Amino acid sequence: MVAVAIKGIDGALETVLGLLIAVAGTQRLAELILEFIVPELEQHPGSRMLQAAHHGATNLSHASGDFAVIYLLIHGLLKAGIAYNLLLEKRWIFVPAFVVLAGFILFMGMRLFEHWSVWLLALALFDVVTLTLVIIEYVRLGPAPSRT
Repeated sequence: MVAVAIKGIDGALETVLGLLIAVAGTQRLAELILEFIVPELEQHPGSRMLQAAHHGATNLSHASGDFAVIYLLIHGLLKAGIAYNLLLEKRWIFVPAFVVLAGFILFMGMRLFEHWSVWLLALALFDVVTLTLVIIEYVRLGPAPSRT
């Protein structure tokens, strides 16, 4: 149950981040990220993680943010919904979760063929892992009790 609660908290955080990007815009979010990263990068210029974060924030400032907002909102609400319904032992959420996650994976796969992006690949792989965990949980819970 702790893992389910963590999934719910993660979903809530994704939803809040999606709302933040929708309200503030990608330019402002990129500026906030760079405010934290640039001083650290000056102290640790060889840090690949900081360089990747700097590159990502710079690219974010040029993006429209529509995909990020939609992804974070739907993905976050889905994860929070899965967690909430699992805590209540409701199984109806699995089918919508399968469909939405598979749709995201398919869409991101098509986008990767059009324009390669390590970040998009990471998101797609994250969704593959999430879908796998949802399937494992579905199998673990077994069939829904019969209503007859």
